[in-house]
Amino acid sequence: MAKIAIIVGSVRQNRQGIKVARWMEEKLKERGHIVYFIDPLELELPLLDKMYKEISNPSPKLTQLKNQIVEADGYIPVTPEYNHSTSAAMKNTLDYFLEEYYFKPSAIVSYSVGGYGGVNAVQHLRLIFAELGAPSISSSFSISKVQEVFDDNGELRDQHYEKRVIRFLEEFEWYIEAFKNQRDKGTPY
Repeated sequence: MAKIAIIVGSVRQNRQGIKVARWMEEKLKERGHIVYFIDPLELELPLLDKMYKEISNPSPKLTQLKNQIVEADGYIPVTPEYNHSTSAAMKNTLDYFLEEYYFKPSAIVSYSVGGYGGVNAVQHLRLIFAELGAPSISSSFSISKVQEVFDDNGELRDQHYEKRVIRFLEEFEWYIEAFKNQRDKGTPY
């Protein structure tokens, strides 16, 4: 069992990504994990002015977010692709912290309404998470034509994703365990 933070990347009305994120949450819980569901729409974070460590009196929501980031053993960002990159909401949520992410893996989930499933956003997030000290696993989980994969209630329509998600999560769990074992021995700094 691990503690995993799912980070939602969209705050748009009628967002498709919330369906993907809730489905991933369900899959993780089925595997016995504790899930921190981080939704920037609920957090109402202002555009970044100061990092958490620079804020003298952080809001309770921001303090809770910090605690979830620190306690998590790994991160699953669920990102849309906007203009060949991740969303501003995702980047803003991530940038409040740095050291809190260190030495923990990330596993990137992306989606789009088109045929490529957000693969360009994945490449940018790999760079961002590497800089945060939470490198991404080699696999990513991309969902093309997300509006056809999930129905209006968030139920999965395309069952081939059930098999794919198992392999993706097994790889992520392997990295979580490997990083945890190394953290238990100590970190370089």
